[in-house]
Amino acid sequence: MAQPENNGPASSSAAGQRITVAVYASDPILRVGVVHQLRQRPEIELVDDADAADAQVSLVAVDSVDDETAALLYRLRHNSGTRTGLVVGTFESGDALQRAIESGVTAVLRRSEGDQDRLLRLVLAIANGEGVLPGDLLAKLIDHVGSLQRSALDPRAVSLSTLTPREADMLRLVSEGLDTAEIARKTSYSERTVKNVLHEVITRLQLRNRTHAVGYALRHGLI
Repeated sequence: MAQPENNGPASSSAAGQRITVAVYASDPILRVGVVHQLRQRPEIELVDDADAADAQVSLVAVDSVDDETAALLYRLRHNSGTRTGLVVGTFESGDALQRAIESGVTAVLRRSEGDQDRLLRLVLAIANGEGVLPGDLLAKLIDHVGSLQRSALDPRAVSLSTLTPREADMLRLVSEGLDTAEIARKTSYSERTVKNVLHEVITRLQLRNRTHAVGYALRHGLI
C-alpha cells in the first residue's frame, strides 16, 4: 500500500483553521489525482509522511477493498486521532463493504464521482464525525447484514441466494478443474478478483478450501 502523499508543510497562517489530511492510494496516478483536487482547496492542509499519524482525516483511495487495503484500514482504525474515508472504484460484494465499515471507514465516495467538490464535502463530513454512504451502498450493506443474520439463525437454511451469479459461475469452473488463471480468462476478470471472490465464498460459508466449497455447493444445489 502506498504511503501518504508528501506535499510539504502548509502555510502557517491558515494551519489552525484547515483540516489536516493524509492521502493513501493504491497507485501513484490515483494519488496524484486525489491530491491535485484537494491541494487547490484552502480548507485542506495535506500533510507529509512524518505527520500522517496526526492527520485529522485519513483518505484512502483504491480500486477495491482487497486484503492489503483492509490491513491499512485496520491500522488506521487503531489511531484514535484520525477518521478514515474511502474513495473506491467498486465494492465487489456486500462482504467487502461490510469489511470496510468494520475497519473504521466512516464515509465512502465512488472514484467515478470524485470531483473536487465531492472530495471536499467528503473530507468535511469525515472531520465533523458524520457518516457518508451512497444510498445504493447502504441498501447493499443492509441486505448483506440481513443475509448474515438469517444464516446465523439458521445456518442450514441454504438457498440459491447464498451465492451470487458470479460466485456460482466461478465455482462451476473450479469444479471443471480450471485454475485461477484459466478462470480469469474464461470470465474476463483479473486473477486477483477471482482469488478474492473464491476466498470470500470460502470464508463466508466457513469452508476449508476450494474443493470443500465446490462439494458444499453441489450438495446444496447451488451450482
